[in-house]
Amino acid sequence: MSDAAGSLSTAPVVLFDLDDTLMAHRAAVRAGIALHMQELAYEGESAAASDLWHDLEEEHYHSYLAGRLTFEGQRRARARDFAVAHGDELDDLAAGAWFDRYFERYRESWALHDDALPALDALARALPGARFGIITNGELDFQLAKLERLGIGDRFEHVIASGDVGVTKPDAEIFRIALERFGVEAPAGRAAYIGDRLETDAVGAAEAGLIGVWLNRTGDAQTPSAAASGVLEIASLAQLPALLEPLLAD
Repeated sequence: MSDAAGSLSTAPVVLFDLDDTLMAHRAAVRAGIALHMQELAYEGESAAASDLWHDLEEEHYHSYLAGRLTFEGQRRARARDFAVAHGDELDDLAAGAWFDRYFERYRESWALHDDALPALDALARALPGARFGIITNGELDFQLAKLERLGIGDRFEHVIASGDVGVTKPDAEIFRIALERFGVEAPAGRAAYIGDRLETDAVGAAEAGLIGVWLNRTGDAQTPSAAASGVLEIASLAQLPALLEPLLAD
């Protein structure tokens, strides 16, 4: 192996979750569902509607991750349940069209968190030669479309999506697959994973041997499992370069 190849394979690897870590997913959901309700003339308080839509997303998306629903099926289930709560009955075809229209409003609202780009730039300066990637629970094409629309797709060498590899976070296998994509000589201890979900992201990564970093924007309390796993915690991505530099720099 050449010196260049050896250097590449042992360079630090910094991996990110996408939704609500880099992309402001919940804000886009709130905006998208509010606009969609206005178009449909659904009555109701916007905050309550947003909470309901979030709860339905958690319920049905996890059914998809568990294999109980298809990706399209979880979308239609969310649409049906939300519409019923607002006095609107949808058959399967209508639920699909309902979700497609909502999704247009949601997509129009996609944006990065304010701290995302500055943090990525600062990490590149703090860790020269570091390699960046994404691990996400979702469909690969969908997540790639987000990265492209957000203008950050070229910043990530690999995007590992559960729908593509057949295993979801927090299973250690998806983190192992990610490290393989970056080269088998990249040791887990030279890799960090940052995500907003404590158990799914940070604990899952730590238990797989990576540096697990919990992005705790809302000030929630850590769980005993997180403490036992040695999870690190930040309140903003702005804190990430100072956290990782002493751990990953040569």
